[in-house]
Amino acid sequence: MKTFKVTLAYDGTGYYGWQEQPGLPTIEGLLKKRLIKLFKMDVPFTGASRTDVGVHALGQVARCQLALDISAERFKVIVNRILPPEIMIRSVEEVQEEFHPRVGVQEKTYYYHFFVQQPVPFLSSYGLVVKHLDLTLLEECLQVFKGKHDFRSFCTGDQGRTTERTINSLELHFYKRYGVYQIRIKGPSFLRHMIRRIVGACFEVSSSRKSKEEALACLSQTLEGKDPCHTLFVAPAKGLLLHSIRYHERGI
Repeated sequence: MKTFKVTLAYDGTGYYGWQEQPGLPTIEGLLKKRLIKLFKMDVPFTGASRTDVGVHALGQVARCQLALDISAERFKVIVNRILPPEIMIRSVEEVQEEFHPRVGVQEKTYYYHFFVQQPVPFLSSYGLVVKHLDLTLLEECLQVFKGKHDFRSFCTGDQGRTTERTINSLELHFYKRYGVYQIRIKGPSFLRHMIRRIVGACFEVSSSRKSKEEALACLSQTLEGKDPCHTLFVAPAKGLLLHSIRYHERGI
């Protein structure tokens, strides 16, 4: 039995997220079906992050176990041949059987893309247009969420035992050539819809007529309130991208 660490990229448009769901097109579901058809056997395939409906990935990581004598490079080549153009295996590495993509994660990096003016059509599906945005205030708003907090107000659904998480950094970058802004968020783990709710809330208060003090106070009070039923904006999935996952050495 060989165990592979597989790094994938995909366009999440048209898919109901990563996780397999009966009767719905998902990234995991498609991969499993194609692998069974290719290798004529069940091929266990487990992803690191359950990206939501419409979310994209450049560096999703998965574990694949295969009872065949095949090299990592050969696996990558033949599997890419059977995948649709919106899904691609970027790299494959043979690892120890104990490797699990959800264990030993040191840091995940997500990007959220947005525009302040209408972009060219082929970019509009991958970012949100946010007008009247105070970019300086946006950067300050993002810093409200840096560090360890209880993010119950900024997640969706039952999150299990704790909603405490740590965000290592939140940075804003601009790529003039494409007119796109990129929010980079890094941390060991995130709750369901957490990033989209944080980003959306920051967009709302940074494009309102609130003063800097009012905007920061609004976000801080919402965070401290630990109540997810607030009405602050939730950024749409199309702008979110799982960029990469970094592991502690023992995780690989």
